[in-house]
Amino acid sequence: MTLNFKRTLLLLIFILNFAGLFAQNTDSLAVNTDYIRPFSGGAAFRSWSVGIHAGLMSTSVITSTNSQLGFTVANVQYGYGGYIKKQLLPSFGLQADFLMGKLNGDNAQLNPAGVSPYKSFTTTINYAGSLSTNFTLANINWHVVKSTVQPFITAGVGLMNYKPVLTTSAGEVVDFNKNKASLNELYVPIGAGLKFNIAKGINLELAYQVNFVYSGNLDGYRYGNTNDKFSYAHIGLEFAIGKKSKPQLSAHNPVSSMRQEYLSGIQNARDEFKALIDSEKNKNQVLQQQMLAQNTKLTQLTTDSDGDGVPDFYDKCPNTPAGVKVDGAGCPLPFVKTEEKITITEADKIVVNEAIQNLQFASGTSMLSDASYQSLDKLAKLLKDKKYHLKLAGYTDATGSAALNLKLSKDRAEAIKMYLVSKVADPALIQTEGYGKANPIATNKTAAGRKLNRRVEFSLY
Repeated sequence: MTLNFKRTLLLLIFILNFAGLFAQNTDSLAVNTDYIRPFSGGAAFRSWSVGIHAGLMSTSVITSTNSQLGFTVANVQYGYGGYIKKQLLPSFGLQADFLMGKLNGDNAQLNPAGVSPYKSFTTTINYAGSLSTNFTLANINWHVVKSTVQPFITAGVGLMNYKPVLTTSAGEVVDFNKNKASLNELYVPIGAGLKFNIAKGINLELAYQVNFVYSGNLDGYRYGNTNDKFSYAHIGLEFAIGKKSKPQLSAHNPVSSMRQEYLSGIQNARDEFKALIDSEKNKNQVLQQQMLAQNTKLTQLTTDSDGDGVPDFYDKCPNTPAGVKVDGAGCPLPFVKTEEKITITEADKIVVNEAIQNLQFASGTSMLSDASYQSLDKLAKLLKDKKYHLKLAGYTDATGSAALNLKLSKDRAEAIKMYLVSKVADPALIQTEGYGKANPIATNKTAAGRKLNRRVEFSLY
């Protein structure tokens, strides 16, 4: 068969591009069924494979012009072969290649006498065997986890057995070797191509190979001082040998495995952290319930049955009628009519603001921390000296039940009042309210917002 080699090469490139589009999996969420943990040993993979291929041979190569050839017309012939490969690393393997086929050309170059001595030649390659290295340049998997395309290059050295037959200008057929024996020559095959993973353990291979022969006898006509060479463009299939459950080492992408291991580690850490948070929340709820059940003394210190502002624990005059002003012991005060105008100074406001800023409670309780006392002492003295009225409004964030938050907000306001009263502030001038999670001043969706919502507002009047 005689075809224009460049047209044939363009056809092969078109097939290569079409196969590349077919091989791409655009599912960005594809699961890597061939996932192997990073740094796994070679036993986790299939490292042996065999391949078969067939294609087109020609003495014309992409790196040479016709002026360098013994014959100016290079016809295209068929060739075929196979190989067995051992993959040592994801990017490196050794393979034993076998190749057979024919080469054909017309119109020999002019000899020094200005004559074209031959009309054509035909060289039969009885066999060509070589040992080559195979370098996988990349495992391309643009938007998927599993590899789909591997560009590669090969280089090796081997022995070729061939027999050239010439046809003279007069039509006479002659053997280049008059003994009619085949020739044996060293040759160096260098190639490049792409492999497409069309199925698990099965690869479609498209490649182009240039074979450099250490002789000028390949076409039976020594022309010039250069050695002969020929090209072999082929398509083939590679089959991995071994258990089907194991992935093929040459198609393995270590970076993808490390990425998947990293993402799995992040997800596991998230799950563990969430489980830890849920566990701590449950522990906190149990502790809150235990504190509410056991701390009866705290309940006594905050209960005010007659609503006069003095807890029952300190109230020496229980059941005081509603609206009657009482002293620190809960007993009614003599009514004194006064129209004195109260003026709150900037210095007084500073004392109140300091008390608010330094106010701290133990988490989930109404127990004041030591950091609150010094500022509250100043506020108690201010209330005692100037007889100001003070309203304490307690608030919580949205965490927990409404009933629990309402009680906690009221208890915290009462705890502040109790402390101020213990410092000789007039309980009749201090009003407490608990509003729970009502009237938030910030969002409850963030920790910073919830912190702002857990507050007690001080109002002087």
